[in-house]
Amino acid sequence: MTRLAHQLDRTVVIRATPQTVFRFFTDEGRWASWWGPGSTIDARPGGRVVIKYPGGVEVSGEVIELQPPSRIVFTYGYASGAPIGPGSSQVTIRLEPVPGGTRLHLTHAFAEPGVRDQHVQGWRYQLSLFANVVAGEVNAGASAAVDRWLGLWSEPSADARAQTLGEIATPEIIFRDQYIQVDGAADLLPHIEAAQRFMPGLRLERDGDVRHCQGTVLADWIAIGADGVTRARGTNVFVCAADGRFESAVGFWTR
Repeated sequence: MTRLAHQLDRTVVIRATPQTVFRFFTDEGRWASWWGPGSTIDARPGGRVVIKYPGGVEVSGEVIELQPPSRIVFTYGYASGAPIGPGSSQVTIRLEPVPGGTRLHLTHAFAEPGVRDQHVQGWRYQLSLFANVVAGEVNAGASAAVDRWLGLWSEPSADARAQTLGEIATPEIIFRDQYIQVDGAADLLPHIEAAQRFMPGLRLERDGDVRHCQGTVLADWIAIGADGVTRARGTNVFVCAADGRFESAVGFWTR
């Protein structure tokens, strides 16, 4: 290979564990989920890499190194030969565990600076898409988790509330709205009990589908009184930990 003296570097943080992130380099279905239909990878040294972009543009390469769950190196070039041919550049991806998830370091090495510069925006886009695809898999159960969160506020059993909260939120869960600031499950559970005492019969229900992006979940809700009348509406913003549990929630009351 020609000397690859010109590097493109990019770093993103993904709200998932390194083990989860690395599966998207070794499982063909997951590989195609962030590159495009028809993209394939034979995840072993010497294995073939195929990337199919929209519009029929195809990239091919070969796996050089594979060190689960922290490192993959592969060559990268265009089947058409332009702007670079197969095997003409090299991509190195390293994964590093950090609080809240995984830091991905990408280096793409080229022989020519002009070709490097042509790929800057492409990687900016592709890695953002990648991070969201991974987070989307981790948080595939977000709708059910939101429903369980809202159900806490009318669950009569203290033991059931504690168990549910432990399953859907981290012990350090932070909760904020215009009426309360609490840090940690040990502080949140008594707050929920007090809310039931001061607002008896009130229940919260999700209003429409949740929205997810990069590990943040938005969910609209309605508060219904014991008489069945809607008393309030609002939106909760949840930030998810690397394991999919909520690590923070902020509630916005709209009425």
